Amino acid sequence: MDTILLVEDKESLARMIREALEPEGFAVDWAPSGGEALRRIAAGRRYGLVLTDLRLPGADGIEVLRAVREHDSDCPVIVMTAYGTIEDAVEAMKIGAWDFVQKPLDVDYLLLLVRRGSEHRALRSENMLLREEFQKRLGLPIIIGDSPPMKDVTRQIQKVAPTDSSVLLLGESGTGKELFARAIHGLSPRKDRPFVAINCAAIPDTLIENELFGHEKGAYTGAGSRQIGKFELAHGGTVFLDEIGELSQGVQSKVLRALQERTIERVGGTQTIEVDIRVICATNRDLRAAVEQGEFREDLYFRIHVFPVTIPPLRARREDIEPLVRYFVSKFAADMGKKKMDVDEEARDILRGYDWPGNIRELENAIERAVILADGGTIRARDLQLFAAAGGGERLRESFDLSGTLDQAGERARELVERAKISEVLRGAPDRQHAAERLGLTPRALAAKLRLYGIEEAES
Repeated sequence: MDTILLVEDKESLARMIREALEPEGFAVDWAPSGGEALRRIAAGRRYGLVLTDLRLPGADGIEVLRAVREHDSDCPVIVMTAYGTIEDAVEAMKIGAWDFVQKPLDVDYLLLLVRRGSEHRALRSENMLLREEFQKRLGLPIIIGDSPPMKDVTRQIQKVAPTDSSVLLLGESGTGKELFARAIHGLSPRKDRPFVAINCAAIPDTLIENELFGHEKGAYTGAGSRQIGKFELAHGGTVFLDEIGELSQGVQSKVLRALQERTIERVGGTQTIEVDIRVICATNRDLRAAVEQGEFREDLYFRIHVFPVTIPPLRARREDIEPLVRYFVSKFAADMGKKKMDVDEEARDILRGYDWPGNIRELENAIERAVILADGGTIRARDLQLFAAAGGGERLRESFDLSGTLDQAGERARELVERAKISEVLRGAPDRQHAAERLGLTPRALAAKLRLYGIEEAES
């Protein structure tokens, strides 16, 4: 736990505070004067929190506060104030103090403030989304990685999460855009309200309006009762519109109206219903190009493009492959009732060198398959069954399972080729209709392939 700088000139009070804080796990660095505190701060010492009196010899608490703000603006400062100096405490809050506490001190209340301040500091850390203790404490989704691209993404998300601004998550299929959307919701003031995810690509155009806005009884044949739509269900919370680029122009206009006016009407209804929602959207398409081609409304684009965040593909954050592998191996081994498993060095080399066109979802599927196939407690190269780039082209690694008959081995190879080809085309196609055409399939056949190979949800 980070050290607390305690600035208090009365030794007896300082001792009492230390005796209250240290059993709670806080390390305390005591400075008996404001001047001494300024010297320590100027020397570059970093603290998790500063607890300072306002009336001090050498330099007062306001000067200490200003020095802390100058050297480490994220460090919370709690000021202690005696009766009659409450106006000074208010002034300190205006300058940037995190909170204040009055003397004589209520130790329990002081501990509460210090815990909150310490947690506030921790939550400001750029790695917060990547730390298991905060993921568990705040109920956040598990996001793994410590590479520079991931740090940049988490920094952006932590800045935008407390606001109500619209966020557009960009990136290839399988990069985990929905996980980041859930993280934004979990770090927002709306975290105790609903998070409602809608996959716009998975719902037929004829049904999407009904799904989003609901319908009244008798709105159409078969509408035997009123149905509440996803926007209404999310009131007070967050709506996640995944693959928003797949919406038709007609539906886009209705979504735009809902976002602009914060009101909806159920299908077949006349009542205007107010909806208080925060909107997060995601797509793997180039929406700017779609706007220029007349496939996406420009006004809707600017409505959702307030704060764009690009999630990097796995090949751009290779430092994160090993921790992700460890996590998935542990997860699937536990799920399958297997003992603790390891990955041998040859298999690690293959995993590190592979380009992962399907990103995190492909890695997760590969590890699940390897855990099933592995004999004993070690995953070996032969258990991975991956394609990898080599010599300027793609070749089948020696790790491919060649057991069984020629037909059986050929079927496994066909599956790998189809998965790789479908993933490649999906990344480059503007929508599934175009992807199906490039693959020489009907849209129905493509949808069947996606379900067969378990990559349908990798669109997120």
